[in-house]
Amino acid sequence: MNTDLHGKLRAANLAFNQKYPGDSGARQPVHVVYGGGNLFKAETCVKLAAMAVKAFDEYAPTPEIFESVFVISGSLAPKVHARVGEKLRREAIEDYRIDFEDGYGIRADAEEDGHADTAAKALARAHEKGMLSPFSGIRVKPLNEELKERSLRTLDRFFKVLLAETGGTLPQNFVVTLPKITVPEQVETLMHAISEFPAVNVELMMETPQSLENIGELVDLAKGRCVAIHFGPYDYTSALGITSARQSLMHPACDYARMRMQTLLAGRGLRISDGPTTLLPIAPHKGDLTADQLAENKRVVYKAWRLHYENVNHALDHGIYQGWDLHPAQLVARYAALYAFFLEGIDSASQRLRNFMQAAAQATRIGSVFDDAATGQGLLNYVLRAISSGALNEKEVLALTDLTLEQLRTASFTKIIKPL
Repeated sequence: MNTDLHGKLRAANLAFNQKYPGDSGARQPVHVVYGGGNLFKAETCVKLAAMAVKAFDEYAPTPEIFESVFVISGSLAPKVHARVGEKLRREAIEDYRIDFEDGYGIRADAEEDGHADTAAKALARAHEKGMLSPFSGIRVKPLNEELKERSLRTLDRFFKVLLAETGGTLPQNFVVTLPKITVPEQVETLMHAISEFPAVNVELMMETPQSLENIGELVDLAKGRCVAIHFGPYDYTSALGITSARQSLMHPACDYARMRMQTLLAGRGLRISDGPTTLLPIAPHKGDLTADQLAENKRVVYKAWRLHYENVNHALDHGIYQGWDLHPAQLVARYAALYAFFLEGIDSASQRLRNFMQAAAQATRIGSVFDDAATGQGLLNYVLRAISSGALNEKEVLALTDLTLEQLRTASFTKIIKPL
């Protein structure tokens, strides 16, 4: 081969590998809960978890309810029910976002300054006392012309107070979420604003047609610090002229947006998060209730659960494993959908993974190349997601896949087959 051409090809291949490293196998939270910056307290995640457990105990005390509400098979419902209950009691909240945008609103500068300070102090206490979710962050206002100064002012105050309270340290897996992006310069400005905090990563929200069309450029501007893309379906469909009565996560426009995000970001190692279900499982009646009121409460909660379950399943069918939750009671439906999805598919996935391991071993024995490692990695990522979500534990996966614990924890199919 021509030496110059060989060098050019090598440079191109290495540049591709750097830009498209593939899924790292690192843990992805299965949801993110948003709450107004004025409401965040050190105990917020603990209290939200307790509310999720209360909803589970009150409205889904038996596997039969899961079978009925979510249409989970009778043989699978007890296992899903038990694991959802265990997960909610152990770690209901995986990701929490302190919100100074839609969940907060427009307030006087002095008021938002105060809330930025108190939220930062509360986050520091939560981190110190071990009450913070494994993933966390702050969502600022958009960097459009109207709100850019307020957005950056909140971000600056928040970090100054947080670092002063923690002695310069930040919680692990902490991100800044940027909403309603319309021009690349907004991402550039955010990256400049957090340049002195290298441990902080960013999430970019795709809520406008402009951001969706330029998604690759926006990720590039984050210079390796973008870890996730979050879809904002309602702002997006509004921008397309779709009326509120017709907006939903299952609208074809949302399917197009999801597929475009996945197509343009495939292989880049970024997490993609779906949007929220806006119908909330909140019982309308409180206090001493009549039989009719109790029945109506159940109807309302179960209807909202069923819709959320369907929306989560729709995202899973599209290969999206994370979404927003607006109320802790929604977590019952989210984990039910996730666990049913993984438990229904784990036998097939583990068998395929065993077959790939055998094919790789055979290729090595005869001196040929095993050229389908990407599919093997995809299957390995599936079982790793099943573990990290709580649907399965490591012991169960090891028995199903014939992997060793050391192999499983490499999170790399290539590394697993290399010694063969």
